[in-house]
Amino acid sequence: MPRHGNVPRRPAIADAVYDSVLIHKFICKIMIDGKKSIAESIVYKALEAVKEKLNKSPMEVFEKALANVTPMLEVKARRVGGATYQVPVEVSRTRGQAKAMSWLKEVAQNRGGRSMIENLSAELIDAYNGVGGAIKKREDVHKTADANKAFAHFKW
Repeated sequence: MPRHGNVPRRPAIADAVYDSVLIHKFICKIMIDGKKSIAESIVYKALEAVKEKLNKSPMEVFEKALANVTPMLEVKARRVGGATYQVPVEVSRTRGQAKAMSWLKEVAQNRGGRSMIENLSAELIDAYNGVGGAIKKREDVHKTADANKAFAHFKW
């Protein structure tokens, strides 16, 4: 990591089936222990299940679900004097998408009983419709940021 300046970002590559950078990033989020082929099969089968259930384009459903889950605000801890304040800050688009993907994965893993394919497809459909665990996480983050907006002047 350089001492001065920014680290140049590598260009993101698209996935093979949908030719989408977002899907590739989501596959990498789902991946456990470097087993990318398993993660790809889980995501692609979940998107096919979404296509069968909703009769809509899986890319359209995925993008809208991701947009619905993406947070606009979050809180960051700032030390001022001897106290630590939770200061609300805006979330960049890339960080928001990364958090949304993590939440979708986490909620799908914690759903009970069925396979990861079924859980992930159900969570994507719920997020597309504006309900579900990932949407609840986003609402909780927004509530926390709204409750701490009195400390917004500590943002620098």
